Amino acid sequence: MPIYEFAPDRIQPLTKTTFGAMQLHERRDLQRLLRENIAVIAPDTLVIAEEYGEWDDSRRRIDLLGIDRDANLVVIELKRTEDGGHMELQAIRYAAMVSTMTFDQAVAAFDRYLRQIGRDDADARGELLAFLGWDESDHDQFAQEVKIVLASAEFSLELTTAVLWLNQRDLDIRCVRLQPYNLSGQVLVDVQQIIPPPEAAEYQVRVREKVRKEREARTSGADHTKYDLRLGQQEFPRESKRWAILRTFRYLVESGIAPETVAKHCGPRANRALRSVEGEVGHDDFVRLATKSRAELGKRFDPIRWFCGDDELLRVGGRTYAFSSQWGGDDWLEAMTNLRDAFPDRGIVFTPAG
Repeated sequence: MPIYEFAPDRIQPLTKTTFGAMQLHERRDLQRLLRENIAVIAPDTLVIAEEYGEWDDSRRRIDLLGIDRDANLVVIELKRTEDGGHMELQAIRYAAMVSTMTFDQAVAAFDRYLRQIGRDDADARGELLAFLGWDESDHDQFAQEVKIVLASAEFSLELTTAVLWLNQRDLDIRCVRLQPYNLSGQVLVDVQQIIPPPEAAEYQVRVREKVRKEREARTSGADHTKYDLRLGQQEFPRESKRWAILRTFRYLVESGIAPETVAKHCGPRANRALRSVEGEVGHDDFVRLATKSRAELGKRFDPIRWFCGDDELLRVGGRTYAFSSQWGGDDWLEAMTNLRDAFPDRGIVFTPAG
C-alpha cells in the first residue's frame, strides 16, 4: 500500500525507490544505522557483535549478532537487494554455527564489539548482565534458542514460502521489509514485519511453544523423578522437584527461620533464590513493585522465574518474598541436601518415589 504526502494543496503518493538508487550501501550505511537503533527491526535486542565470524574454516560473517531479553541469541541478516536473495539459507547456517555459544564467549564478543565502536572503557560483562536482568551468569538459561531476523527491501516468494515452512517447524524467523521512498532527495523508509504478521505473532509463539513442549515430553531425557518428601510430621508423596523445594523453603520460614537465612543454604543459586518487596502484598502488587525496584537497578523482573502466585508468596516481617522456581539437575539436589543438613532438627527427608 503506498505512502502519501499530504501537501497544502494536494495528496500525492511518495515515489518508491531502492537503497542503491539513493546510494545507501548495505554495510557502510544500512548496517551502521541499524546497529545504532536495532529496535527498528528487532525490539528488546542488544547488539553484541558486528561482522561476527568466530568459527574455524569459514570466511562468512554474521551482519549483526544480538541477544534478546530472554537470553536467546538473535542472528540479524541485512540485504538491500530487491528480493532478499538466499538470505534465509545463509542465516540458518549462521544460527547453527553460533548455537553452541556460551555466556563467556558472548561476553568476549561483546567486549570486542564495544571496543570496535569506540567504547574502550565499557564493562561488557556488566552491561550484558544488566540487559538480561541477571545478578550473575546463568549458563543453563543462556542461548537456549537462536532466533533469526531477516531485513530486506523485499522478499521473493521462494524465500517467504521457505520461512513460513521453517516457522511451522519450530524455528523463530522474522522477515522485516524495509521499503525506501524518495521525498525530495530525503530517504524515508517504511518498516513492516511481514512474517509473521504482527497480529499473528503472539499466537504463533504460543503454538510453537506448545509444539516444543509436546516434543520435549516425548523425547526429553530430563530427570522427572518424583520424590517422597517429609517435613517434620507432614508427608508429601510423589512431589515434583520444584514443588518439593518450595515446600521445604516455606516450611523452614514458617518454623521461624528468616527467609534470607534459608536462602543462604540453597547452593549455587543462593544469591538469586529470593526476591522481596516492602509490604505484605498479593501477586499483582508484588509483580508491580518487584518490576519497579529491578528497573531502578537497570535490571529486569520476570515473574515466570519465581513462585509469586498469591498462595506461593511468603509474607514475613512486613515484607513479601518470592522464591525462585528455576531448579533442576544438580542445583536442586545440592540445595535440598544443604537445607536438610543445615537444619537437622527440622526433620527434612526426601527420597525418590518408588
